[in-house]
Amino acid sequence: MFTAGKGRRVAIGAVVVGAVIALSGCASGDPLADENSSSDGETLVVGSQQYYSNEIVAEIYSQALENAGYTIDRQFQIGAREVYLPEVEEGNIDVFPEYTGSLLQALDPSVTSGTSDEVYSQLVEALPEELSVLDPAEASDQNSWTVTQAFADQYDLTDIASLSNVTEPITVGGNSELQTRPYGPDALQELYGVTVAGFTAVEDSGGPLTVKALVDNTIQLTNIYTASPLIEANDLIALEDPDGLFLPDNIVPVVSDKVDADATDILNEISAALSAEDLVSMNAESVDEQKSSEEIATAWLTENDLLG
Repeated sequence: MFTAGKGRRVAIGAVVVGAVIALSGCASGDPLADENSSSDGETLVVGSQQYYSNEIVAEIYSQALENAGYTIDRQFQIGAREVYLPEVEEGNIDVFPEYTGSLLQALDPSVTSGTSDEVYSQLVEALPEELSVLDPAEASDQNSWTVTQAFADQYDLTDIASLSNVTEPITVGGNSELQTRPYGPDALQELYGVTVAGFTAVEDSGGPLTVKALVDNTIQLTNIYTASPLIEANDLIALEDPDGLFLPDNIVPVVSDKVDADATDILNEISAALSAEDLVSMNAESVDEQKSSEEIATAWLTENDLLG
């Protein structure tokens, strides 16, 4: 769907980097089908995935831009990359929080390793002409293969490779698109000899339904993002990844050419301030305290003196 391009302008600071995106997942509707990009450049459309943590970051972007005088049209909870990336490319979305490694593998599934800096550089090279990526944040929301503490104790599981210790067939659960990810069940079988008995679709991106299926032993293995407070709250174990099966997933703004220099500076300031600890804390406020993304974003921006 997207064609990779080379020779983009790179500026690891306030300058926008050529970039964009591709996908992997299923969706039946197009929530932006009736939306058109503003022709006067005064309104910026900010989107988010159907994932509470991503929406929090999108809301941070939105409030900071509004505070600077931009008119923002929020298009949150859109869905998986298969849905929102074409909308970004077509100019229907102008700002979107993404994750460097996952985005890179969506564009180029052959990429299987790299440091954070290497992944970012490769992303710049792989992205289409229509979009750009700005500065990445320190904060990341890594993919992980996660099990219960009891299952880990039973089979002496510490890292992904140790899943080969398991003597019973393993049922993997997660979003449908997990089945085709470069790090998915096929990779577990091919790289580590893990016997996967089947796949159960649980469409909440590692949320409460996924955790319940894991704790109830309906599934034995799932993909949960490492910044999720559900891991600690439910005594789960995110298996270590010494082989780098998962690429670094630093949060990065993906933008259209409607995002001007001032907006670029604002988004880069957010990336510079957003730490891994901040992300975990904000996710906990959402999940444990049931705070809204608006409330969480305002508090974080105020604490970091980003509302002027």
